[in-house]
Amino acid sequence: MITITTPDALAAFCDRAAKAPYVTVDTEFLRERTYYSKLCLVQLAIPGDAEEDAVLVDPLAKGMSLDPLYTLLADRNVVKVFHAARQDLEIFYIEGGVIPEPLFDTQVAAMVCGFGEQVGYETLVRKIAKAQLDKSSRFTDWSRRPLTDAQKTYALADVTHLRVIYEYLEAELAKSGRREWVEEELAVLTDPETYIVRPEEAWMRVKTRTNSGRFLAVVRELARFREDFAQSRNIPRSRVMKDDALLELASSRPASLQDLSRSRLLLRDARKGEIAEGILEAVRLGMEVPAEKQPKPDRSRDKLQVNPALADLLRVLLKAKSEKLGVAQKLIATASELDEIAAGQRDGAALKGWRKKAFGDDALRLCDGKLALRANGQSVDVFEV
Repeated sequence: MITITTPDALAAFCDRAAKAPYVTVDTEFLRERTYYSKLCLVQLAIPGDAEEDAVLVDPLAKGMSLDPLYTLLADRNVVKVFHAARQDLEIFYIEGGVIPEPLFDTQVAAMVCGFGEQVGYETLVRKIAKAQLDKSSRFTDWSRRPLTDAQKTYALADVTHLRVIYEYLEAELAKSGRREWVEEELAVLTDPETYIVRPEEAWMRVKTRTNSGRFLAVVRELARFREDFAQSRNIPRSRVMKDDALLELASSRPASLQDLSRSRLLLRDARKGEIAEGILEAVRLGMEVPAEKQPKPDRSRDKLQVNPALADLLRVLLKAKSEKLGVAQKLIATASELDEIAAGQRDGAALKGWRKKAFGDDALRLCDGKLALRANGQSVDVFEV
């Protein structure tokens, strides 16, 4: 097993990879104690059976630079193959300012090719590569050096078997004519906006059932402070305060350190110092937001007049279409999207792009009474009325 520890050695491999049709990529990282992922290892492989065709890259080695890798990732002549790419892409975007293109995600492709929803890499290795993975090193500390032989073997397997999986799925997509389906799905992954976290928008990820504008204004300021503080110190959000503590503070609205000390859910370290000061300032700012500038809760779904019987029929149609096409249901349409269609909305994702052809057109015809469903043994037939 070859481990690259110098920029020159990495550049030499990347020069070879630039002449290959594709390169498989994976990473090992830690994120338990930091806001941003700490990249600990990069695995790369190109077509071939030689030892030098699959390598480990140690970004923690002294004097190491990943610039040659970033150049390769930006090379549009080489397909970059990942499995469940989102976290890997976030790391490369944050650390190197690059998003790999062209991109191929075997998890997305497998969903299009009938392997179920969010199929795991181990399953694809077993079903396509006809091999077994040793997962014993999965949760080891990848930042410790030296790496064990078991860790290296485990890490390398994440890109060597990926070559077989990619070639199989690419061939299946070519036969079915569904390559464009996968490309539509990957558009979100290749959009830089996917990896940008704006503190002023952090409150939208906090789940709350309260529609009070004042309450949401305090939630917004607390979430903004938490995000800013966590990013600037590179610590997890939960080290500042967890969501349940944030909601408690938005409700109790402490105005002093004494008020803050009464919180049941706030961490001890957050009751003093910079975090405590930040919390009190955030609450004050939230309380001062005028009514017209307070956040407005998303009530769009509350207004939906969903026909429950039609929604049930759409679910049956989705199941029938999913089975016929061999595509995971969740990839075609979500439950909320079906409810929107049943409520008369016509601008959802299930009615656009490849989904419209695969499901959306027939869904609308079902809504219009032009299509019907009929049980046929263990399956469902779709027929014209």
